[in-house]
Amino acid sequence: MNSENKHLTSDKKIIVLGGDGFCGWPTSLHLSSVGHDVIIIDNLSRRNIDNELEAESLTPIQPMGTRLRVWEEVSGKKIGFYNINIADDYDALLKVITDEQPDAIIHFAEQRSAPYSMKSSKNKRYTVSNNMNATNNVLCAMVESGLDIHLVHLGTMGVYGYGTAGMKIPEGYLDIEVETETGDKIEQQILYPTNPGSVYHMTKSQDQLLFQYYNKNDSLRITDLHQGIVWGTNTKETKLDERLINRFDYDGDYGTVLNRFLMQAAVGHPITVHGTGGQTRAFIHIQDTVRCIQLAIENPPTREERVMIFNQMTETHRVVDLAKLIGKLTQAEIAYVSNPRKEAAENELHVKNDLFLSKGLEPITLDEGLLQEVTNIAKKYAHRADQTKIPATSTWTQEQQPGIPEVREKDLV
Repeated sequence: MNSENKHLTSDKKIIVLGGDGFCGWPTSLHLSSVGHDVIIIDNLSRRNIDNELEAESLTPIQPMGTRLRVWEEVSGKKIGFYNINIADDYDALLKVITDEQPDAIIHFAEQRSAPYSMKSSKNKRYTVSNNMNATNNVLCAMVESGLDIHLVHLGTMGVYGYGTAGMKIPEGYLDIEVETETGDKIEQQILYPTNPGSVYHMTKSQDQLLFQYYNKNDSLRITDLHQGIVWGTNTKETKLDERLINRFDYDGDYGTVLNRFLMQAAVGHPITVHGTGGQTRAFIHIQDTVRCIQLAIENPPTREERVMIFNQMTETHRVVDLAKLIGKLTQAEIAYVSNPRKEAAENELHVKNDLFLSKGLEPITLDEGLLQEVTNIAKKYAHRADQTKIPATSTWTQEQQPGIPEVREKDLV
């Protein structure tokens, strides 16, 4: 354990950047429920993107003020809130950090959708500007504040790409052997080479380099969590009152694949599989996401340690296998549609996740009961669904054209 850390075994003051979002909101509630003093910083940009896309969360999201008031009513705990765009307003961010003096900062404040980041030149530029400036501003503010703060960042498994070269993807660092001009062999560790599949994933790859630099130059304590695709909707805390309910994105830009499949089945829409469905992805349940964040907060690196990197996932599945599983549970049809992404039609994915398991994580894996729970939520709010928003229309290249007719599974004979 790190003897430098104040409040190491007691409650911490934690700033959650992006605490109004799909992962940020349940994480904020969970950390508050276990006794930490939580402050959210968010400019509510995800709500503005809802307006832009004309695609609201399937679940009804309450205004931020209502969310915070209800949490205090049901828990007796207060969460602070600042409306700040941390990518633009550095001075306001620095002031909050110096005034509040947090023990830890959790960084969710990035545009998180790969399809949205590929939608147009405007979206690409926004994603790069927002994500890169936000991360660099946080790191600069930590240095300028002079405080010993632990930064926990939500990254993505997508920085690795989706090819494994026949090996398990390690947790951040790769052992290599270099041969010198004299023939001597030297063993080293390097960051695992990135292979981003979208502008969004590229910004997360750049984050890694920023973390490595500020850790080396300024001894910042940083934990980078490479997270898989999140599924599920609610956590123990968001179930306490319907007004605390979490987001449920189902549209082609923000809906994560498993949640999208469950919603499609619930509203009677064919389950849309891109390409052959042979893409293998890493997954994690939303309840495990908030638990992993807690474990990262409780196990910080020292100022002498390099950036700590965890693979935050619990299992891997092929997309087509998930579609068939949900189709079997719900009697929904499967429709194979053109893949809007520029990627291999098939891939294998083997991932190490030993670090979180060693810290006590007991993974939640795909379970029919949990799948049914998400389906029930989708059915309850099915009247809010706009089925015109279900197809993925953001394409990776100008040559790809959306709108290729669907081919239902019963036709594939």
